[in-house]
Amino acid sequence: MQLFDTHAHIGLLQDDKMEQLLAVQLAKVKSVKHVVSICNSLTDFERTYANLESVDSVFHAVGVSPTEVTNPGKDWEEHIISHAQKKRIIAIGETGLDYYHMFGGDKTLQIELMLKHLEIAKHLDLPVIIHNRNAGEDLLPILAEKLPPKGGILHCFGEDWEFARQALSMNLTFSFAGNLTFRNSHSLHEVAMRLPAERIVIESEAPFMTPYPYKGERNKIHYLIETAKVLAELRQTSLEELSESLYANSLRAFALPKDV
Repeated sequence: MQLFDTHAHIGLLQDDKMEQLLAVQLAKVKSVKHVVSICNSLTDFERTYANLESVDSVFHAVGVSPTEVTNPGKDWEEHIISHAQKKRIIAIGETGLDYYHMFGGDKTLQIELMLKHLEIAKHLDLPVIIHNRNAGEDLLPILAEKLPPKGGILHCFGEDWEFARQALSMNLTFSFAGNLTFRNSHSLHEVAMRLPAERIVIESEAPFMTPYPYKGERNKIHYLIETAKVLAELRQTSLEELSESLYANSLRAFALPKDV
């Protein structure tokens, strides 16, 4: 069995390079063959990328998340484009909208930041990793008009079936995290059961969104198996069969070759 973690904040798991390497290696031992490293800021990206550049099990996304909307950094767009030329960069992001925290105090700033990321992703012909919290009504129309050709991954999906139904008309992949394991996530469970199998991937979102069996702990990449187990149960399939499908979907979502 092999799993593909489409979203982990490795730089937030540990500050030390060796600790980051150990976290990735432990995940690999626990069947997580590949992981996509996500960073909220370009400073975090540069540090984490330098630590993990030579690790063949780690891919990277580059972008400025909504948390940094008021301080994306000088010439941040040019820096993203430059960083994206490096090896093992497979996506732009994460980007998107977060109206729960309302970073920046204004929807307009977040929307502008996301639109610039979508333009960069189109220019570079890369998929985009999309953050959405309490912002679905604004997010869907923007994606319907501006989603880049390579599509996107709706990370840590938490919307209902009606949102999912509309999103299915676009080139979007749905990524489930530890929130899927919560017993009261009935609406999310419905979505997980009804989505086409080829549109689903999973993520750890480590060190956040810890799966239910480890509630109260900081999340780790190798806890990804718990989300896979619940998803297999919901879809009434074996863990082995599901993991094979999820892995293939992950490669397709990031336009990676089958022999990775």
